[in-house]
Amino acid sequence: MLRAESHVHRGRQWGVWGLTALLAIAASANDADARARQHRAAAATSYEPSYSSIVMDANSGKVLQATNADSPRHPASLTKIMTLYLLFERLEAGKIKLGTELPVSAHAAAQAPSKLGLKPGETIKVEIAIRAIVTKSANDVAVIVSEALGGDEASFAKMMTAKAHALGMKHTTYRNASGLPEPQQISTARDQAILGRAIQDRFPNYYRYFSTRTFDFRGKSMRNHNHLLGNVAGVDGIKTGYIHDSGFNIVTSVRRGARHIVAVVFGGRTAAARDARARSLIDNNVNIAATKRTAPAIVEGWETASVPVKKGKAQDSKNQDSKEKAGTNNDNTVAVPHAVASANSAPDAPVAGSTDPIKPNAVKTFTVHPGNMHTAALSPLPSDSRTLTPAPATANPASVTNIVTTRSETPALPPPPGAKPGVLGVLHSKVASAGDSVPVTTAAPEPVAKPAAKPAAKPAPKPHSGGWIIQVGAFPDEKEAKQRLAAAKAKAKGQLAKADQFTERITKGDKALFRARFAGLGKDQAEAACKHLKRSEIPCMLLKN
Repeated sequence: MLRAESHVHRGRQWGVWGLTALLAIAASANDADARARQHRAAAATSYEPSYSSIVMDANSGKVLQATNADSPRHPASLTKIMTLYLLFERLEAGKIKLGTELPVSAHAAAQAPSKLGLKPGETIKVEIAIRAIVTKSANDVAVIVSEALGGDEASFAKMMTAKAHALGMKHTTYRNASGLPEPQQISTARDQAILGRAIQDRFPNYYRYFSTRTFDFRGKSMRNHNHLLGNVAGVDGIKTGYIHDSGFNIVTSVRRGARHIVAVVFGGRTAAARDARARSLIDNNVNIAATKRTAPAIVEGWETASVPVKKGKAQDSKNQDSKEKAGTNNDNTVAVPHAVASANSAPDAPVAGSTDPIKPNAVKTFTVHPGNMHTAALSPLPSDSRTLTPAPATANPASVTNIVTTRSETPALPPPPGAKPGVLGVLHSKVASAGDSVPVTTAAPEPVAKPAAKPAAKPAPKPHSGGWIIQVGAFPDEKEAKQRLAAAKAKAKGQLAKADQFTERITKGDKALFRARFAGLGKDQAEAACKHLKRSEIPCMLLKN
């Protein structure tokens, strides 16, 4: 009996000790949780990413609010707006389809989250890729797109940077397609606002993807990271982003009634803080935005033109600043991208990115001096549409020499590095004077019949003498130039029904551009056509023939 009571007593002691130990462990765990919460709170309090913001009126082009708008910032996943811009461009040109399957590389699959988790060797359709980038902000999918369009991510990043500069985003440099941390990947709030407006102006049909709230993929539903969608009246897109060095960022577009603004926030401490700031900027500025569209569409500037700037006491200092930033041709002109000049047209239109309001459109006159055109006498191979280029001759005493007589008013251009003999022969590099003969040495050991000379290539259709010309764009692809001509003619049938439409090829350094133009117009007719096209958001530039 005593032994049994002793066992009970010892059992009670062990129970008390065990309960005490459990309480001590629980208290320790609570202390650890409390310390962790304090640590996270302290870290959040000390985390102060650099802030900047801007609100642009998309109707007037006026800046309604700006804080550090031109200070360099890391764009993070806002980068993917430009990735999609280039993808939309290929879709619009018909070079890729929404149903096209894009391959997944090992490099793409290895990207850090956020991502879909695709495996090397898999494929993903273009439309699914768009939705994954817009909602999930999938880094692996952004790289898949970059490799499909640029060959590799580094080359695609160069394309992105070139496009940014063509749009007037002069402080933006891209190094990757996703926005993952990269010290040299830099942009500004103003540049991102320009892009936010441009992607809507250029691709209204594809821009609708930015309003996607959820995305279903392989049985999982993913919500758009842009929590303003559906929670703030009028928000129709477009993209959020975050890396530690940038903080929480957003570019958002808001339409309320006839008003339309684009707001950008960089450097939120948290997603909630960023969203709260964006809400405040929207509410404080949307009601003062313009109700009528007067700003031209933002288009790419491939060429340059001299835009006269009116001088006055109030503008002397502003003009001097513009000269220092943009470069001047003389005291009265400022060099700006031609697309900006053609779109704004007004003599005192602000330089791209300016905070000044855009004045009403006025038509500007240019005088065009067409250059000489030199044509080749040799025909290209049937299987190759490229132009044959003169290359140095190869000494071969056994070869047969044919004579082709050409006349040239200027010295022949030297061959490009690494040029090789063609099947039809190689032109000697000796420069021929007017009336001289240039020997053509064939590589064949047997006599070869002289190739039939192809008639000299015809230049672009000669516009009517006198009159006026309008230009509606300049493109790196002649097909795109012809598409623009067709679109412009469809928009302004009344003014352009009897006009001569043509493309004119020019070179800018190592790039070829095709100008899309209409000729044979009277001045009043040309001015009316330009005004009509600008109302349809097609850029137009008036030129005296």
